Amino acid sequence: MKLTNSSVKKLKEDFPIFKNNPGLIYLDSAATSQRPSVVIQAFVDFYEKENANISRGVYTLAEKATRRYDEAREVIAKFIGANPKEIIFTRNATEGLNLLSYTLNSIIPEGKNEILITEMEHHSNLVPWQQLVQRGGFNLKFVQVKDDFTLDIEDLKEKLTDKTAIVSVTHISNVLGTINPVEEISRIAKERGALVIVDAAQSAPSIKIDVKKIDCDFIVFSGHKMLGPGGIGVLCGRAELLEKMHPFNFGGGMIKKVTLENTEFASPPERFEAGTQNIAGAIALAEAIKYLDKIGLENIQEWEKELTFYAIKKLKEIGGMKIYNSESDKKIGIISFNLKDIHPHDVASLLNDSKIAIRAGHHCAMPLMKRLEVVGTCRASFYVYNTLEDVDALISALKKVKEKFE
Repeated sequence: MKLTNSSVKKLKEDFPIFKNNPGLIYLDSAATSQRPSVVIQAFVDFYEKENANISRGVYTLAEKATRRYDEAREVIAKFIGANPKEIIFTRNATEGLNLLSYTLNSIIPEGKNEILITEMEHHSNLVPWQQLVQRGGFNLKFVQVKDDFTLDIEDLKEKLTDKTAIVSVTHISNVLGTINPVEEISRIAKERGALVIVDAAQSAPSIKIDVKKIDCDFIVFSGHKMLGPGGIGVLCGRAELLEKMHPFNFGGGMIKKVTLENTEFASPPERFEAGTQNIAGAIALAEAIKYLDKIGLENIQEWEKELTFYAIKKLKEIGGMKIYNSESDKKIGIISFNLKDIHPHDVASLLNDSKIAIRAGHHCAMPLMKRLEVVGTCRASFYVYNTLEDVDALISALKKVKEKFE
């Protein structure tokens, strides 16, 4: 389904948020996406028609809930080219990264004690590793961001050593929109025997991911950024590694046998899914993926690219505009910018008066803000329901904001 301005306008009718908020121009999908009716209905239908706990019930409703949950796992596995047994449901990408920060030390060989991440990471791919370092035994190193807002691959090569245990990198920067060459990074890291983790929170909604092609060991993403509900995310890991890893949470559902003295844990993925899971969330996320597959991620990426080029061209026409976006033709629907001498929060607040929703601040990437020498930025992010008219409205409103401060 090729996306054009007219087809996107038709697609927008699938999203109730716009009907219920007339005039809303939503440009904050990098924070969270809106949901189409089919996803919302899948969530509601479970609670209205199928609600039961999974795995242990032998009655019809429980068996149906278990089957729907298992089917959701299969849909998500196929979406990224993985085996269903490699798919672990989490609350979000953040929880997936925290899970790894607490469990990977059980499979890291002796003598490997360095963790390598980048200056452009979201706090979710920084703070968990800082905490691991503080618990002892590891050091943290950072790959630099170049002045053109791309990752310095040569710096990565220099900082990779035989002591590197983990390389954890964002696929797409939530601030810069930079698409990092994760296949190349994975290849370079594997040459040093490092485990590779990819934060795909910003890429899974728009770019076709093949975990085998990337050749990463783990990948995480969140449902709420890709038309799914909140409170559901995915951690995908290599089966042979998951089998060796100690669980993170303990309790019901993740056990094989329990005595008063000892516990034998279940095999993955159940080993890492203690307690009652977000069953409705998993089912609704699978519905969101079916919706995305129907449109085609390659079509979504192309439309975001068109919107982004169009927006950057228009933004450059505004005096005093600073844009934090690489000149690469590999574009995704994320643009960070600042108007000279106007605080990002003031810009966002005034845009809100025109019913335009953007994000302003440090975007959970404070070290990157320091690198850019700013307190924060304005960020507009696009998705399947945004049109050229949305961009035009943004530009017009930004010009009025500028006039207010002149």
